[in-house]
Parts: sequence; C-alpha cells; structure tokens
Amino acid sequence: MTDPSTQQQKARERVYQAVSRVEPFDSLEAKHIHEVLAWIESGTPIFRISKPDNPYRHLVSYFILYDQLRNLLMLIDHVKAGAWLPPGGHIDPDENPRTTVVREASEELGIKAVFDTVFGNDPLFVTINTTNPPGSHEDVSLWYVISGDSTQPLAFDAREMGGYKWLPPAEVLDMHISQLDANMHRFIRKFLSRLQISPKHS
Repeated sequence: MTDPSTQQQKARERVYQAVSRVEPFDSLEAKHIHEVLAWIESGTPIFRISKPDNPYRHLVSYFILYDQLRNLLMLIDHVKAGAWLPPGGHIDPDENPRTTVVREASEELGIKAVFDTVFGNDPLFVTINTTNPPGSHEDVSLWYVISGDSTQPLAFDAREMGGYKWLPPAEVLDMHISQLDANMHRFIRKFLSRLQISPKHS
C-alpha cells in the first residue's frame, strides 16, 4: 500500500517536472513559470480540495482541440465565465495533469483525448490568472494541445457550455480579449510561433 505522503510528493514532482519543461514565450510566462515552480517547492497545497477557492491558488488543466488539417482551434462558450475559453477543469488531488485532460475531454465533450499533435503530451503554456467573483481565486493553468476534427460534432455538456466553435488562430486574435481568457492572445501567439506561422498568415 502506497504511503499517502509519498503519493502526494510524487504528484507534486510530476507537476513540477511538467512545468519546468515548458519553454517560456515571453517575460510574463517566464515570471509565471518561476513563480509556479517556487509555489510547488514551498509545500503549500496545490490541488483544489473544495469548491470554489480552497485553497485560494490551485491547479487547472486547459486543453485546446487543434484540427491540424484545417488549421482550426476549438473554443467553448463557458456558461459561468461568460467568455470563450478552452475546455478543461481543476486537477483533482494527486492527479496527473494529463489525466485531467483525458477525464475532462470525456466528461465535457464525449471524446478521447489524443496528444499526437506537433506539441506532444506536455503543456505548451503556463499561466496564473485571478478569476472573476463570486468565488474569486487564482488558477495556475497548464495549457495542452490535443488533436481535433472540426467535421465531427461534439456531444458537449450543456451545463458547462452554451456551445462551441472552431476558429482559425487569426480570428481568435481578432476577438476582443474581454471575450476570452485573459491570456488567450498570448497563447495563440506562442502556438503560432511554435508552428513557425506568422499571425498574418494564420
């Protein structure tokens, strides 16, 4: 039987290693990565224990569906946030962040998460973001990219989403940031830079 403290330490180390492998895109992401690594090392709780804000700062896995053939990304109309966001959810205690992606993809969209994009199975992007009240708290988000097929309908969870849409990256950049996650434009620019695509040609 695994000692719970050993399991917790392994879970922390797994998150630490995932974050440490992310190459920062800009000075803000470099700052966030440095802060997240120090936060994990501090020993403070990093997984959400109870809704909405216990502890105040906790881990989230986002995932972007990417239809590589058609160069389209999928965003959801998030009911509570009132914005177009990537799907995802809070990482359960001691859960592998990739497992969160697999679980949330199945629960929210009825699909199997496949990490066979050019980005692999590590997070592409790391952010720290303060959510809107009520229940305001800090999400430390690990952003993954998984394969998507924009021609196939998704059986989305209507309790969480008002709908979804597939968009070319340039169109996401054209949207006002108030309609999106506060870090979405930065994510798109990093996404395009890794693909060596100019935003003008996306």
